[in-house]
Amino acid sequence: MSSEVTSKKAWEQVVDWVEQRVLSGELVVGSTLPAERDLALRVGVSRPAVREAVRTLQASGVLRSSVGAGGSGGTTVTGVPHQALTKLLRMHVALASFPATDVTQVRVVLERLSTSLATQRADSEQLAGMRAQVELMDDDGLSIEEFNGHDTQFHVAIAEAAGNRLATDLTVAIRESMRDPILEGLYALDDWKRVRGLLRTEHHAVLSAIEGRRADEAADLVEEHIRAAFARMSWLHDR
Repeated sequence: MSSEVTSKKAWEQVVDWVEQRVLSGELVVGSTLPAERDLALRVGVSRPAVREAVRTLQASGVLRSSVGAGGSGGTTVTGVPHQALTKLLRMHVALASFPATDVTQVRVVLERLSTSLATQRADSEQLAGMRAQVELMDDDGLSIEEFNGHDTQFHVAIAEAAGNRLATDLTVAIRESMRDPILEGLYALDDWKRVRGLLRTEHHAVLSAIEGRRADEAADLVEEHIRAAFARMSWLHDR
């Protein structure tokens, strides 16, 4: 065993074992890991080390353990990276590891891509889903939190219609990571009704361009919308 491997913690050796087999194609989505005891023997570590590695890989969205399976015999390879990305980004945004300005700039690039692709690829059901969220935001009886929820779902619907899983997962993660700061900013506004009207107008314009299959216009409009929304909450700029 190399000095590099022996210098690693036991649970890291298990993570490496899984990673190597995912990269080689031996483990794919749906594959089941060996039972906890067997995996511990194969890697040459303790069973607690296997459990710690499994917990780490679960948090990363790589593994999922079935309830009641016993040990890690019910642990399978999965593919839900957006959950891990969302948790990671949310924590780092809260810690100001990623300034809100940086997050917004990346969001602009991603949503321009997603909106352009969605304009070309969205089917009638997906377009109806986007329209439903925009029309729900027209309700004056919505709370700020409810409005923001439909706002989020509208942007997520666009990303999903784009047909690019990485762009979708990153868009969802970034939007979710900014949910609390955005809500805090909306509640701090002293002219919420005016801002709500502007947001509605912008959302309808983006939707109209998507429905009209005007990709460049839709991408430009979604960028203007994101930048304008960020500018209205100037207190976020220093985060």
